[in-house]
Amino acid sequence: MDQPLPSPAIGGLSAPLVIALPKGRILRELLPVLSRAGLMPAADCADEDSRRLRFETADAAVDVIRVRPFDVVTFVAHGAAQIGIAGADVLMEFDTPEVYAPLDLGIAACRVSVAAPIDAPVEDTSRLSRIAVATKYPNIARRHYAAKGIQAEIVHLNGAMELAPSMGLSRVIVDLVATGATLSANGLRETEVIAQVTSRLIVNRSALKTMPDEITALIARVRAALA
Repeated sequence: MDQPLPSPAIGGLSAPLVIALPKGRILRELLPVLSRAGLMPAADCADEDSRRLRFETADAAVDVIRVRPFDVVTFVAHGAAQIGIAGADVLMEFDTPEVYAPLDLGIAACRVSVAAPIDAPVEDTSRLSRIAVATKYPNIARRHYAAKGIQAEIVHLNGAMELAPSMGLSRVIVDLVATGATLSANGLRETEVIAQVTSRLIVNRSALKTMPDEITALIARVRAALA
């Protein structure tokens, strides 16, 4: 069993530091890192049926909250959480100056990709002036196609993106891809990789200025746990 790293006290705080954690795959892969860093949350944090959203950790000076992956950046940017864990895809979509990403955790690797129907002909995109794209990443999709001189007409979906081309909603989708199995099962294939994605530790910039020692110490613990 992994032994947690030493956890120097985070003193002088009137309330615990708060780390925003995303539900799902990232949280599952992150838990061993948190354990080694001496920040393991209460057992029901990993239980998605638990109705609790805020959890104590093995360090009495640190709490975690469990939120939707797309909401982590919002909680950190507004200072509700001083620290968070977010996929690079979320950081690309919600690019905000209030958030600093000092540490790549190297977990939950995947990619943001364009996918099209398997039976669709390979297109010369340089001849397109506009394209209908179904995605939950409108900003990433618009930037990607704007760089090609193409106007992306966004169909904003939060799930079931793979249905969009066959139902006539869009020509392509832009979505997160891990193995590609879901694309294949729904008659799609990757045509472009926009960006490789791993999870990052992010920090509220104002909090880093007001409590630099505490936050720097916590980042160091996570970095050591990765090693």
